[in-house]
Amino acid sequence: MEIRRLSDELKRTYGQKIYRLSLSSGCTCPNRDGTVGYGGCSFCSMGGSGEFAAPLLPPEEQIRLAKERVRGKMPSGMPEEDWRFIAYYQAFTNTYGDPERLKALYSETLRQKEICILDLGTRPDCLGPEIMDMLRELNQIKPVWVELGLQTVHERTAERINRGYGLSVFEEAWRNLKDSGLTGIVHVILGLPGESADDMVETCRYLAALDPPPDGIKLQLLHVLEGTSLAEEYRREPFPIMPLEEYADVLIRCLKVLPEETVIHRITGDGPKRLLIAPKWSGDKKRVLNYLNQRIREA
Repeated sequence: MEIRRLSDELKRTYGQKIYRLSLSSGCTCPNRDGTVGYGGCSFCSMGGSGEFAAPLLPPEEQIRLAKERVRGKMPSGMPEEDWRFIAYYQAFTNTYGDPERLKALYSETLRQKEICILDLGTRPDCLGPEIMDMLRELNQIKPVWVELGLQTVHERTAERINRGYGLSVFEEAWRNLKDSGLTGIVHVILGLPGESADDMVETCRYLAALDPPPDGIKLQLLHVLEGTSLAEEYRREPFPIMPLEEYADVLIRCLKVLPEETVIHRITGDGPKRLLIAPKWSGDKKRVLNYLNQRIREA
């Protein structure tokens, strides 16, 4: 089975390997500050899923620090001035807040020569008219990717994980993004409590049927992390956690229903080991990726 991998697409576009730099925008989340709810999604850590991000500093300084973290991965012999990166604002909701502040922050980020793409993790309910105007303007400078945390298409699961918005909100946000010419990437979590394998595949079928379908997708293994309400639920009333072999089976079923044009950004994930409660097998990232890639090739 062949899939359209992000690393290959970037190399075709830019002629070299492109790395992500995890940066901090200083945003919070409407599902934490009381606007939508409190506590955030049940799986989301205290760091807003951005534990690997650089500290909140001016963009130029954040980029410098983040580059140091990935220096060892850069191709030997390539001059540093030729390195290129994706500026990835991952933690919390990076289109939530004062549009003028965000515009200044992201404009400064895009002014940095080594940044070739601005990548913003956000929620579908945080893409109002002012924010969309900002994103369209930024997209004229360099490509802007918007990552939407859908996680599941099933409303019963969305309520259980305290997602804080309905499917119709996602659908409207998706239309607005694509009408604005922006690149849209969707996050899906495999293994959410109460969902069967068929439920997980149904989420991917729904995304495949969108018009247009996602430019990219992140298929993320569910992690139970310390400090989350999901961890409290798991300790109080443990729910099944997929073993690696079962996860691979579900992953391949999901990949098979996605359209060929959708780029696969992620096939699993690696939660911070100091916070990881389950599944413990996910802590060995190299072994997991080797196994999953082998299964995909054989599918």
